[in-house]
Amino acid sequence: MDRHLPFRTLHNFRDLGGYRTADGRHRVRPGRLYRSDSLGKLRQGTADWSAFLSLGVGTVIDLRYPWEIESRGRIPDHPSFTYRNLSIERRPYDQAALTADVDPGPYLSERFMEVAEDGKKEIRTALRLIADATAPVAFHCASGKDRTGELAALVLTLLGVDEPTVVEDFTHTEPARPALLAEWRARNGGRSPGWPAFASAPASVMRLFLAAMRSRHGSVDGYVTGTLGLDAAELRESLRAAYLEPVPVSWPEPAYRTATPADAPALVRLRDSAALWQQARGIAQWRPGEKDEAHFTARMAEGEVWLAYTAGHLAAACEVWWDDPAAWGPRPSDAGYVHRLMTAPHTAPPGVGRALLAHAESRIAAAGRPYSRLDCLSSNPRLRAYYEAAGYRVVGEQPAKTDGTGSPYAVTLLEKSLRD
Repeated sequence: MDRHLPFRTLHNFRDLGGYRTADGRHRVRPGRLYRSDSLGKLRQGTADWSAFLSLGVGTVIDLRYPWEIESRGRIPDHPSFTYRNLSIERRPYDQAALTADVDPGPYLSERFMEVAEDGKKEIRTALRLIADATAPVAFHCASGKDRTGELAALVLTLLGVDEPTVVEDFTHTEPARPALLAEWRARNGGRSPGWPAFASAPASVMRLFLAAMRSRHGSVDGYVTGTLGLDAAELRESLRAAYLEPVPVSWPEPAYRTATPADAPALVRLRDSAALWQQARGIAQWRPGEKDEAHFTARMAEGEVWLAYTAGHLAAACEVWWDDPAAWGPRPSDAGYVHRLMTAPHTAPPGVGRALLAHAESRIAAAGRPYSRLDCLSSNPRLRAYYEAAGYRVVGEQPAKTDGTGSPYAVTLLEKSLRD
């Protein structure tokens, strides 16, 4: 599933569903818990308004200051949901006016800790509202990043989601950053924020915040009990009963189709999501924003881009090229080259990546080419082992591959015979 729900006026509206608990047995139920940038941008009678109402949200929690609501508006009233303004911040600060020497990690994590102390009454109320809700909940601030990210981190941690995933969820504002910056510029006469990190969501912010929580309170449970005055065990069980479901034990077979240019935005989001998953776990391979829609439409024109769907949701994708001189040099037309095999983090069924790889191999064989080839970063032995387990063997190294977007890098070359 695509975690970012498409709206014209909302840029950071996300479903928290699909994240698994640390024990791997449960996941957050999709369609029950949403986080967003300001829902005050919604207008009655628009397609966005209809799309929002179709989600069945029963509670909207607005984390902004009252003066923000007065100046920029709030979500329109509607009988289908209740609205609560719970302003959790007490010490306003202007991120756009910060200077380039301000490191966002330490700076924002300190602001988060201030909010955790200053806004304890409102955070306590928000957690109880979320735990007691019988219909979906949406919570938001202005950009859907900091105040919203802090509340999301508390909820996900109490649900039993592991820290790398909580960090990853925070960083998912990054794909929305260009739109958030454009919105800020439109409100401010076309000028740009002074702080280079404005609207960014680096992983260091959330890592430092969670570390500070442990240092000061022992754990999120300790904060809930000691500072919020709630029974952490009872709150945790209420949240888990409302928002967790068992991880499915069976999945439908994937359905495959070739991508069209209309699929390019979804492919960008899928790759960015995979990149953020990697970064949250210390894997230095992909970075969000490296491949845009033009990249994927070009690959469709020059080769094939394949999509795998399960239960109607995009689960995986890959590219098939018919030559690859950057990695393999001049070669006869005896192979297809698989690139950017990617699966939807957290929501793709087990094995869908391997299934899509096998489908790509069948396409290469159908084109009369006896070999499937691919490469992976030499510094990623885990990925190399994945491909070796799929029947590929190492046939060489390319120490200075370049794709024209950065410095040369070393890759391991792998090949699989399709004649067997």
